[in-house]
Amino acid sequence: MSRFRLSKRRREALTGVFFTLPFAIGFVLFFLYPFLQSIRFSLNHLQIVSGGYVLDYVGLENYRNALLVNADFVPVFVEALGRIITDVPLVVIFSFFAANLLNQEFRGRTAARVIFFLPVILGAGIILQMEQSDYIMTQLRVASTEGGILSGAVLREFLYELRIPEATLDYVTAAVDRIPEIIRASGVQILIFLAGLQSIPRSLYEAADVEGFTAWECFWIITLPMLSPLILTNAIYTIIDSFTVMSNPLVQLVRSTAFGGGGFGLSSAMGVLYFLAISVILLAAGAIISRFVFYEE
Repeated sequence: MSRFRLSKRRREALTGVFFTLPFAIGFVLFFLYPFLQSIRFSLNHLQIVSGGYVLDYVGLENYRNALLVNADFVPVFVEALGRIITDVPLVVIFSFFAANLLNQEFRGRTAARVIFFLPVILGAGIILQMEQSDYIMTQLRVASTEGGILSGAVLREFLYELRIPEATLDYVTAAVDRIPEIIRASGVQILIFLAGLQSIPRSLYEAADVEGFTAWECFWIITLPMLSPLILTNAIYTIIDSFTVMSNPLVQLVRSTAFGGGGFGLSSAMGVLYFLAISVILLAAGAIISRFVFYEE
């Protein structure tokens, strides 16, 4: 029987394979085939006929049309990439500090956690469309950007008096004006950070307390390094989530091009180009953040 006993490392490896197997199966069945089909469509002119479709090979013509002929793709493409690059730090930073607050001992902590996760549910499908089309919600968003203590214009004027650099001013005021969107996109990330915070051994904080560390020093020396792998995880998740959310202008453009007269070939070429750009961003973000990640031995 000893021949069939597995080492601890082998058992951990098999456990990892077991838990990732559903994703691997779903990837092959529901992503890989449609993606390869999209590449095929992008190299052809697709014509819908009775009983199916007919493909007429055009090579890279659809890519040329997307980049050089279509007047909307490049501006919307740059806007979408810019939003992803600016949104990821905002969402990750907000979810990180929200999780630290929700991890504290206080009355109603469970209710507060539920409230922070509600935007994930409310951001799904038809509920999000109802919210976006609701007149009262629209007026509240307009009021929040035009006036009030936390409006972007008021905050910009206050920070300007502090001689804050112009680039930082633009970034902070844009973030304040989009607080509802940031909260809506942070629910899953908050849960991940909460799980990470609760997995940190209490003995580390007890030892730091004995050594006379302040709470601020514990945060930088213990909490932040121990959660650094989850910062990488949440950054990757946020990039992918921003890439696939229906409010993304490029997702809407690809869909309207397919069903609005542009053709499935052109829309597939737009989607492939967008996928390649996101892949580059994911690789770059992973490579940069991984340099600062601490893995406990």
